[in-house]
Amino acid sequence: MENTLGLEIIEVVEQAAIASSRWMGKGDKNTADQVAVEAMRERMNKIYMRGRIVIGEGERDEAPMLYIGEEVGICTQPDASSFCKLDELVEIDIAVDPCEGTNLVAYGQNGAMAVLAIAEKGGLFAAPDFYMKKLAAPAPARGKVDIRNSATENLKILAECLDRAIDELVVVVMKRDRHTDLIKEIRDAGARVQLISDGDVSAAISCAFAGTNIHALMGIGAAPEGVISAAAMRCLGGHFQGQLIYDPADVKTPESEKWTREGNIERLNSMGIMEPDRIYDADELASGKTLLFAACGITPGTLMEGVRFFSGGARTESLVISSQSKTARFVDTVHMFNEPKQLQLR
Repeated sequence: MENTLGLEIIEVVEQAAIASSRWMGKGDKNTADQVAVEAMRERMNKIYMRGRIVIGEGERDEAPMLYIGEEVGICTQPDASSFCKLDELVEIDIAVDPCEGTNLVAYGQNGAMAVLAIAEKGGLFAAPDFYMKKLAAPAPARGKVDIRNSATENLKILAECLDRAIDELVVVVMKRDRHTDLIKEIRDAGARVQLISDGDVSAAISCAFAGTNIHALMGIGAAPEGVISAAAMRCLGGHFQGQLIYDPADVKTPESEKWTREGNIERLNSMGIMEPDRIYDADELASGKTLLFAACGITPGTLMEGVRFFSGGARTESLVISSQSKTARFVDTVHMFNEPKQLQLR
């Protein structure tokens, strides 16, 4: 899979990032997302593959492109049998977030990126558009911290695993009303809190890299992004757990007032999720034998630079993680749109 798709999935996230970055700071998050979706879909449909979107922009009736269940790739076209060796192609599942952090792009803030994860068919958990309680931590803490523990207990374990004092730890939490008690507990335990407005995929993955000064992600975020994070963390050997949140009282957002606890459980059951309280680890959320993760910075972030335009082109930085080759590659690319007057090195 890596040999066939590696370079091309880099181009998929690069094109989405470049398209979205043109709307950076313009205050229009919907357009920033829409152009990223269009660019990602267009590039995907030029790849010699049979892909199916399992996590995307929503249900088909709600999303005209990259909707859940949409087939992508040259070999999904009606006349594919005439130019594709279908019996030799592995069917793949794809989870996408063409603009992870739409508000970050709209308001010119750091941490937005275009992101996707790929596995063979059935290798990614088809997460509903629900919320998810998440816990991410570095590899030394894998299997030792636990989402069932209190934040205080996990910080003590994490400090021991990393041979650090608790007051040297930094925990990323999304700035939401639902996290008021969690933030207080983390601070009372002695650790430091880094609040983010959006973009917890980057925060989760940053836990796996020493030197980012991020040691854990805690709290409730979107479930689809949890699966994408799990795919990357499984490749990197980091710790990731997620638990679906279906009770509106736990979410505390305006849209959650339209939900009911019973209605959400019924929806989960209809999707084959019969244990709504189950806690999933990275191996369950991203169970594929072969996993590929790719991201490209839209705005500057902890892991990657954002898109930088120059006369006649742009420069991007991407991250590609593979379970097959056991590599995490940072890819620096210069894109020449026209004949550039000069190539931008930095």
